[in-house]
Amino acid sequence: MTDHAAQDFADFERLLRQDGPGLFATGGRPLFIARAPGRLDVMGGMTDYSGGLVVLFPIGPAALVAAQRDDTGGGAARVRSANAPDADLAPEVTLPADAFVNPTALLKLLREGPAEARWAGYVAGSLALLRAEGLVPRGAGARFFLHSSVPMRAGLASSAAVAVASLRALCAAFGVEMDALLLARLCQRVENDVMDVPGGITEPVGSALGEEGRLLRLLCQPYQIQGALPMPAGWSVFGIDSGVRASDDGSAYRRARVAAFMGYKMLADRAGSGFGGYLCNVSPDEYRGLYPNRLPETLSGAVFLGAHGGIFDTATTVEPGEAYPVRAGTEHAIFEMERVRRFLESLEAGGEAAGDGAGEQMTASHASYTACGLGAPETDLLVDLARARGAEVAGARVTGAGGGGTVAVLVRADAEEATAQSIAGEYERRTGNRPRLIRGTSPGAFGTEVRELTLSTPGVLSPPA
Repeated sequence: MTDHAAQDFADFERLLRQDGPGLFATGGRPLFIARAPGRLDVMGGMTDYSGGLVVLFPIGPAALVAAQRDDTGGGAARVRSANAPDADLAPEVTLPADAFVNPTALLKLLREGPAEARWAGYVAGSLALLRAEGLVPRGAGARFFLHSSVPMRAGLASSAAVAVASLRALCAAFGVEMDALLLARLCQRVENDVMDVPGGITEPVGSALGEEGRLLRLLCQPYQIQGALPMPAGWSVFGIDSGVRASDDGSAYRRARVAAFMGYKMLADRAGSGFGGYLCNVSPDEYRGLYPNRLPETLSGAVFLGAHGGIFDTATTVEPGEAYPVRAGTEHAIFEMERVRRFLESLEAGGEAAGDGAGEQMTASHASYTACGLGAPETDLLVDLARARGAEVAGARVTGAGGGGTVAVLVRADAEEATAQSIAGEYERRTGNRPRLIRGTSPGAFGTEVRELTLSTPGVLSPPA
């Protein structure tokens, strides 16, 4: 276990002693603690649903969850968070047994309940999915305790980290064996089926399978791991959280996603081909051949539905009264695939030119986000401040779903400290807000063991005999 992860477990156990008493049953079933980090989307973001190639980097901040099987509550779940009050969320949520009949029942309960309690779905959704898959007894419930240091709504996969840690801990509590890719897929279903969020596969895969200090390559067709690339000698990557949060309803993300699927359907109809099931399989040359004058910049949902009938996406729908950025959404998927390949080729080549080639692709990727309607003045400013550092910085781009959040910076390793502090200081001077630096790396959830503890009396934890 790395020093970073070991410290997280030690800190979490202290929180359990402080805030856990009264939640877990004593003298009975053990607690199982799992850890899952957030991730930086270094390249490829917003293409997972289009079958893109994504480059992920596991960060130091992580979520830790303790889970205990509960056979006394008739199938209910109790969820407590040590840091929910800091975000004005309910510190503890109890979900009744009938909420776990199926994921739809839990979704309905969360929708109808208070907004400050909905976060519990990312934790307890793991129980709903295990029941739906027939992997745990229907009458069994669970108790959970959570703490996460991954900033929320910052493009760092905070919800995926919680879901991954929760499901991994719960699997251990029920003795369920599950490989990392299946676990990540079920965590995606927690977002889609329980939280009604059209999230992709990259966030849970990055949290579950990330390798410390390495760039994980994931081809989202539907999820093919293509190995982890060491950072080239002399270079490192870190993040700067702008403090700007994307809208709760995810409207900009949905609009860009629907636009990409609209463009995909238009290309497929014209070509008479589905391109192997993914928009990212359309090459730039094929795109130019099918639409020499490019797709329309915007298109209303009504016009599109009248001409093409619908889209292939199962997580979103075309709204007739909405205007969609079809050209930008489609071209982002097609050209980002090419940008990611060139980014990786530059890093693999190494040498002095590695940063220049990779940085150029990051800059182009960031501009593409803006064209899709996913930019923000604050993240644009961070990118500009990073690029102003000259040769110290290769490139920078917004991460995740954009609309605020975090900027990833590819920097010379020996200049990281000075660069990070300089950008943060100038950003604070211009905006009045101190950004959070996201530095360091740590292993994914499957790179650390699940820890088992017993609770003999309230507040007294020990390893099992």
